[in-house]
Amino acid sequence: MSGTQPTSDRIMLLATGYWATGILGAAASHSLFTHLDAGADTTDQLAARAEISERGAQTLLDGLVSLGLVEVHAGRYRNSADAATYLVEGKPTCLSDFAQLKMAHMGALADLPEVVRAGRPLTDAVVEVADNPHWERLVTAIAAQSVPVAAIAADTLRLAEAGEISILDVGGGSGIYSATWLRLNPAARATQLDWRPINAIAGRLVAEEGMAERFTCVNGDFHTTDFGTAAYDVAVFSHIAHQEGPEDNIAIFAKLRGALKPGGTLVISDYVVDDDRSGPPFPLIFGSEMLLKSKQGGTWRRADYQSWLAKAGFDDVTFQPTPSPATLVFAR
Repeated sequence: MSGTQPTSDRIMLLATGYWATGILGAAASHSLFTHLDAGADTTDQLAARAEISERGAQTLLDGLVSLGLVEVHAGRYRNSADAATYLVEGKPTCLSDFAQLKMAHMGALADLPEVVRAGRPLTDAVVEVADNPHWERLVTAIAAQSVPVAAIAADTLRLAEAGEISILDVGGGSGIYSATWLRLNPAARATQLDWRPINAIAGRLVAEEGMAERFTCVNGDFHTTDFGTAAYDVAVFSHIAHQEGPEDNIAIFAKLRGALKPGGTLVISDYVVDDDRSGPPFPLIFGSEMLLKSKQGGTWRRADYQSWLAKAGFDDVTFQPTPSPATLVFAR
């Protein structure tokens, strides 16, 4: 018999995948990546800096080496390139808060078998409600994911040299797109439409960047709140489409089309699935999160976006991959 024989290694790694979530979340909660970046490169030094036991430090380091997030040479440890970029506190792309957040969500997966049977969350306690305390932590934790994507979108649209443009960010969360684009273009102005508790977070974060005078918030539900008519040069719909079902996405895209000036552009960022549903890996697996936490959401195919955007009145739709799991969709 030729070929590689099957082994249980990969299945064992998948079945114990929650260990990786726990190790990453625990390491982030004790700032191990930040201490490594600052030069603490031995077990005892890390234990002392993080104020944890040496046994605990060694266990986390062993796990992080296994995960490829930390490298070891002659008993000295350092961050991998990925960890140095995305897990060191203080960097705009830092995902440490997100890693801790997901560690706290592990228990919810125990409901997945019954959620799969029902085809929806087991209770009405889903994320799409304004007063869910889940937002306060989630909104800031996920902002770092959009930092490089917002910069790529700005470069593609040449926003830095676009002059006095008006931007609408629907469901803008932390305001990261507005903050990024207003920083690049000092003549631009941005309006974010989101629930009041989320806009309060965005207003605070954008003000900290010194751009509060060019940033306006509209409190409301984007399903029912009017977007205006021919008022904006660019509109953003980032990581919201996966929470919505097909009919709601079509309706929202149509409202966004109406809100754009002639020649305006809608920018969508989300986890987009290939038309044959063969990949990419992250968008495919993210669908389980939407099954657990949303009533109609999912990860949608390129063909879905093309069809929905055409029905909403857009006739030019392009897709642009990014270094993150997200794909940018430009519609005109």
